[in-house]
Amino acid sequence: MFDWMFWTTPVAVFFTCIGLMLVGMTVWELRSPTLLRKGFLPIETTRGDRLFIGLLTAAYINLVFIGLAGKFAEWFSLNEEPSIWISFVLSMAALALVMRKG
Repeated sequence: MFDWMFWTTPVAVFFTCIGLMLVGMTVWELRSPTLLRKGFLPIETTRGDRLFIGLLTAAYINLVFIGLAGKFAEWFSLNEEPSIWISFVLSMAALALVMRKG
């Protein structure tokens, strides 16, 4: 069923984290309904809005990193492309920032 995708450990961890976040957010919303809040984002958002925006941001960070990995190796004279774990950490930090301050 999943033969079409190249499953690596970072990819599996990324999707597992997304699934756990969705389950956690559902439980949190049931226990404590959210209120609109204004952070650094230009709109008032709920927790779910910030999660969606943060997940989109995380996905784009990962896509850009994958797209530029070869260039990074060239620019920084690396023997091989940098680890995908770097983009995972960056994307999770961006998601945490949007969730906390967005």
